[in-house]
Amino acid sequence: MDAIASAIADPTRRGILEALVVRNRTAGELAALFPISRPAVSRHLRLLREAGLVEETVVGRHHHYALCREALAPLAQWINGFGTRTSLFPDLDALETEVRRATRDRRMRHSDLEETG
Repeated sequence: MDAIASAIADPTRRGILEALVVRNRTAGELAALFPISRPAVSRHLRLLREAGLVEETVVGRHHHYALCREALAPLAQWINGFGTRTSLFPDLDALETEVRRATRDRRMRHSDLEETG
């Protein structure tokens, strides 16, 4: 999972993955999408391949790349394990509850004063 997290930490590599979600592409097609050199794109593709995020197929002189969606599953499961905001920030949820309670109590006191006044 660390190799995958490291691989997707770079915005260019994330861009390559996003391009491959749409369809498989050649190295040249991917290089044309980014304002960096072809050798730089090749290095990014190598890192993605080593992390298991893309598969490379060579057809003649062309290198074709495809996204390996299943490789992202461990990272997605780990992230999903954090659940909702409530499980991540219980102290903030408690504070929100207290603020709502205080607001409700203030409104009730204010309406009681209007009725008696």
